[in-house]
Parts: sequence; structure tokens; C-alpha cells
Amino acid sequence: MATLKRSDSIADNMPEALKQSRYHMKKCFAKYIEKGRRTMKLQQLLDEMENVIDDQVERTRVLEGLLGDIWFSIQEAVVNPPYVAFSIRPSPGFWEYVKVNSANLSVEGITVTDYLKFKEMIYDENWAKDANALEVDFGAFDFSVPHLTLSSSIGNGLDFVSKFVTSKLSGRLENAQPLVDYLLSLNRQGEKLMINETLGTVGKLQMTLIIAEVYLSGLAKDTPFQDFEISFKEWGFEKGWGDTAERVKETMRCLSEVLQAPDPMNMEKFLSRLPTVFNVVIFSPHGYFGQADVLGLPDTGGQVVYILDQVKALEEELLLRIKQQGLNVKPQIVVATRLIPDARGTKCNLEFEAIDGTKYSNILRVPFRVENRVLRQWVSRFDVYPYIEKFTQAYFEPSDDSF
Repeated sequence: MATLKRSDSIADNMPEALKQSRYHMKKCFAKYIEKGRRTMKLQQLLDEMENVIDDQVERTRVLEGLLGDIWFSIQEAVVNPPYVAFSIRPSPGFWEYVKVNSANLSVEGITVTDYLKFKEMIYDENWAKDANALEVDFGAFDFSVPHLTLSSSIGNGLDFVSKFVTSKLSGRLENAQPLVDYLLSLNRQGEKLMINETLGTVGKLQMTLIIAEVYLSGLAKDTPFQDFEISFKEWGFEKGWGDTAERVKETMRCLSEVLQAPDPMNMEKFLSRLPTVFNVVIFSPHGYFGQADVLGLPDTGGQVVYILDQVKALEEELLLRIKQQGLNVKPQIVVATRLIPDARGTKCNLEFEAIDGTKYSNILRVPFRVENRVLRQWVSRFDVYPYIEKFTQAYFEPSDDSF
């Protein structure tokens, strides 16, 4: 029985996979388009297949081999009769999009742009066909960013970036100028961090780091940064290196070693100490997101508990890092979720709610809207897509208490 390999194209292999069970798949696709335009998740596809192929043994046989490999890689299906388009993730980091004609099971590979337009037609056909409709190509922003090509690299982004940056620094000292420019760009609400324009070149930075390390060696390890802040500022150093002489010296030593003989371990250590994260927004728009009386309600379970636990741990980590960086900054963590007027006895109808056990973390709720009115009731996570655009826009608009 043939199976799908990572190097195989879905568009090339799907016709043969459908052909192997043509009779059953014709019936399945007829069932999929029966209810007209809609989006479907994998479980819905399997549930409707079960209604068509009621014999479990036969159903198992159909989903064996190549067809099963493809089917269980489906992330989403978009139905627009007579076509069904699929978003397929055969392996981590790899996506393909295909469109199947339910009448003859012909398969056509399509681009992600075509897939999204096909999906938009379910909700606004005029927009999907409008040649002047707004389209944002985020690819233009990351053309120079390294891309993970090995699935083993996923989840190890900092390690990957450290190796990539280190490879770019090797050779002449001038290769490190982009790193210096990056340090110059760091700021917190307009206040410079790490270095200022006095240390605008690699040579100046490298020499001044040596002078600073010698100076720090003459101080007690626990000397507060504030005690030598003025001297450092005159040399070109700003806040962010550390809260004590020992911490500042460690951070500077990391950078000195990176500039002198780049290696991934020192680069990763240095990057992890940079003051770059102060505010975090977590989007969780489905279900009843609250701190009490919500578990067991539709679409509401482990994710809510997980996010609340993560927020508390994240705030503790941010406060520790900010202190170690020698900064006096209060982090802000916001969980952006739905406001549901018909809250069923929960606090999901409150716009703003502080998260228990934290000092700087809050829940911010914004309602879904239909035309010019607020959607009062809960809707399934599988049906939130039509509301996401206005939901996102609402975060940049003044509060409306009309509901």
C-alpha cells in the first residue's frame, strides 16, 4: 500500500488516492457539498464520511495507505459547490492547497492566495472577486529572515537564530555592524537601551567594552547599576546591561566574545539577556474565557486553564528578567478575548478584568459584531471566522457600551 512521503506533492498524489476508492469518495464529496457553502474541520469530514460509509471495516480500508495519509493531514476544508478546497499540512512547516471538483474528483493545486479568496467567497463573494480589495503580502516583510527548513528546528528558534547570526559575523569585524545597529535601535518608549550613538561603530563598541570590563572588575559584585550609571552613559552605555556590576560584566563579556570570536552559545546567551519584551498580547477569541464558573461551558476547558497559568508564569518571568536587566518597567500582559453579553452567569460580559494572582495582567474583552449590532450569544469556535475582522478592528476603536 502506497504511503505519502514528505517530498511527495499532494496535488500530484491525490488524484491516484481518490481513484483507489472512487465509488466511496464520490459519495463522500456529494455529502460534503450537500449543505452548500461552509468550512469544515477534519473531524467533520470524518463524521460525514462515517454517515456515507457505515461499514467500519470498509471505512478503515478506504482510509488506509495514501488516501489516509492525505486525509489525516487536512487542517481545513472550504466547500463552495461543486468544489471543495483543502488546506493540508503533510509535515511540520509544510503546507499545500488543492481544489477538488466533486463531480469528477479532478484535483488542482492552488496557491495560498487562491485558497484564501476561495474561502472569502463563502462570506463575501463580491469582496473575493474585487480586483481592488485590500490584500497584504506579509512575505515582503520577511524576505531577509532565515526560514526553518528542518522540522527538528521547530521549537528551537533562538538556537537557530543564534547560529544564523553567528555565521554572518564570521570574518571581518565590519560584519558585526548590523548587530551594533540593532543595539542602537533598542529603546523603551523613546528611552535608549544598551548603547547610544557614541558607540555607533563596531570598533568603538569593542574598545569601550574592554574599558568597561576593567572598570567593573574594581567594583564589588553587588554594586547597583545606578552607582556607575552616569560614568557608563558618558562612555555610551545605557540601561539594560544588568542590575549589578557582576550582571553587567557578564553581559558585556558575552558581547565581547561574540565580537572577537563569534560562537552560537555566547550569541544565544547574549540575545536572551537583551531587554526586548515588556508587553505581551495573547489572543483567545473562542469559548467563555473567564476565571470562574466557565469550565464545562461550550468550547471552554483546558485552554482557559492553560492560558491563565501561563500568564502568571510569564509575568513572573518578565518581572525577573526586567529586574536583572536593571530596568524599572512594569510589564503588561493582556488576554484578548470575546465579550459575551449573554454570559450565562459568568463575568464574560465584563470588558475589563484583572487576572487573579498577578499585578500587571488583565483580560480585555471585545464583542463580536454583526453589521452594526453586537452579537449577544456564544458561537462555536468553528463559526468565528466571519467575525474575526471586525473583532480585531474593535481593539483600536473607542469602547462602546451601547449593548
